[in-house]
Amino acid sequence: MYLSMVVPCFNEELGLQRFHDALVAALSEGVRDYEVILVDDGSTDRTLREARRLAAANPRFRYVSLSRNFGKESAMLCGLRHARGDRIALLDADLQHPPELLRRMLPLLDSGYDQVVARRSRSGERRWRSTLARAYYRAVRRFAGVRLLDGAGDFRVLSRRAADAVLSLPEHHRFSKGLFSWIGFDTAYVSFRGVPRRDGRSKWTFGALLEHGIDGLTSFNAKPLRMSIYLGALVVLASAAWVVRAAFETIVDGSVLPVDEALLVGLAGMGGLQLCFLGVLGEYLGRSYFETKCRPHYLIKERSPELGADVVARRLRPAELVS
Repeated sequence: MYLSMVVPCFNEELGLQRFHDALVAALSEGVRDYEVILVDDGSTDRTLREARRLAAANPRFRYVSLSRNFGKESAMLCGLRHARGDRIALLDADLQHPPELLRRMLPLLDSGYDQVVARRSRSGERRWRSTLARAYYRAVRRFAGVRLLDGAGDFRVLSRRAADAVLSLPEHHRFSKGLFSWIGFDTAYVSFRGVPRRDGRSKWTFGALLEHGIDGLTSFNAKPLRMSIYLGALVVLASAAWVVRAAFETIVDGSVLPVDEALLVGLAGMGGLQLCFLGVLGEYLGRSYFETKCRPHYLIKERSPELGADVVARRLRPAELVS
């Protein structure tokens, strides 16, 4: 099969028909051999009913329904495991990932790239949001050890080799944008201008974005732990300098710093620093705890009869990724 498209869906009842029409129109001229896998991530509305209806009306559309909301990362992984195509596209159902952009992305993939990534510009976005996003991506590039470009999200097309490389990574906490960067391979970028949602609201709350951002910073190395060592050493040096200065002023001027003030400042500073270190350490310990459980990333409640079992039913070894 030429192309598989993986579409995570969560409460997209109102927009699935519009997405279907836009995608079919975008592929009607250049691509004939394709499949669309709708992954219902435990929606609480009628998304599953809409997915069943579209699958019945269009044989190219198939669906998988998860037993509950496991999150977009698990939904994408489920879709990748069911995809049968030589090329696999990941895009959202809310049309913020324009399907017509695939016309530009697929020729680049066929020219020799293993990944073609759609990079969204931030024109028209609120200034505070774009400023925070740029700061976060700079922090990830500096501390996480993977190359992430601002605006490069999950909307991308992968070769079969790149998709198999991602599927061979077994970790439970998955930060897909980082994993896509970590596997390497030749990557091309296509810019596009973001468009607002036409139906419903974004599922990314501030809390969800914050947790996702922490995943990105801690998923690939232990640099935050090393930073805590440096920061601790800096606090010790600052405290020593403060003690030396206070002693010097006492000897020269005879002034005495109130003991209660000194204790309060010192205890508050050291206490906050220790809590910060414990939080960083706890984050890594918690990740190790969940990894040792080896629970599945998701459970399937229902799927199209045409899909059958996961295409990738076993873990690939590194030697099997070489084509």
